[in-house]
Amino acid sequence: MSVARDNAIEQTSSRHVTEWWSTAISDIEPGVIRFRGYPVEQLIGNVGFAEMIWLMVRGDLPTAGQAALLEQALVAAVDHGPQAPSIAAARMAATCGVGLHGAMSTGVGLLGDVHGGAGQQCMQLLGQIHDRLNDTELDTAVAQSIAEYRARKEYIPGFGHRFHPRDPRRDPLLSAVRTQVEAGTIGGRHLRIAEELERQLAAGRARPVPMNIDGATAVIYAELGFAPELGRGLFILSRSVGILAHSWEERGQGRRIKGPIPPPLLPTYIGTSPRAVPIHAPAEVS
Repeated sequence: MSVARDNAIEQTSSRHVTEWWSTAISDIEPGVIRFRGYPVEQLIGNVGFAEMIWLMVRGDLPTAGQAALLEQALVAAVDHGPQAPSIAAARMAATCGVGLHGAMSTGVGLLGDVHGGAGQQCMQLLGQIHDRLNDTELDTAVAQSIAEYRARKEYIPGFGHRFHPRDPRRDPLLSAVRTQVEAGTIGGRHLRIAEELERQLAAGRARPVPMNIDGATAVIYAELGFAPELGRGLFILSRSVGILAHSWEERGQGRRIKGPIPPPLLPTYIGTSPRAVPIHAPAEVS
C-alpha cells in the first residue's frame, strides 16, 4: 500500500513539474521538434518567415493572401535611419563594447509608447470606432473619436509624420490592402475607418494629414485579426532587422564610445553662470 501511494505521489509530482511550462506552441523531445503540430523538417523549405511568425503567434498557417499582406507590413517597417532613436541608441551602444546582442537590446528597449507604440495605439483607435459602427454611421463614429482625442489634447496616432510630408510607405501598403479586400482575403472595414479618419483630419486644412507607416500597418494588422498589443510586437520584430543592420555596420566602423553629437561639439549649457564655491571659516574648537 505504501509503495502504491509513493508511486502515485511521484506521478502527481512529475505531472506538476511537466505542466509548469505547459505550452501549445512547441513540442520538443529527443529527435523531435514540432511547432503547432507541424514537424520542423517539413516546415523548412516549405514555409516562409512571415508564415512562420503567423503560425507561432496564431496557431496555424496563413493563407497565401494573409501571408503576403503580413510580409509587406513587416518589410515596410524595418528601418527609418539613424534619426530614429532606437537606431541611434543601438549604434551608440555598438561602440561601447556591449556586443551585438547588447546593441540590439538597447535599440529594442527604446520602442515604447512614444517611439514604437503608435501602431498599437492606432489599432486600438480603429477597434473603438469599429465597435461603434453597430449603431452609428461611419462618418459620425469617426467624428466622435476625433472630438474625444482633441478634448483630451491627444494626438491621433497613425497620421502625419514629423519628417515626411507624405509617408512613402503609405500608398503601397494601402494598395496591398485593397488588393486583398478585392480577393476576399480580408473585409476592408478597418481600411474604410482609417480612410475616413484621414479624410476628416484633412478637412479645412491647407496641408492634409496622411496616414503614416504606423497607421498603414495598423490597418493591415487589424484587418488580419491581430490584437493591438501583437501589432506592437510585430513592429518590434520588423524594426529589429534595421537595428541589427545598423548595429553591425557601426561595429565595423571601429569607432569607440560614439556619443549623440560629434566632437568637438558640446551640448548647449543653459544652467547657472560660473560661480565659486563659498569658503567657510573653520569652526573654533573649544
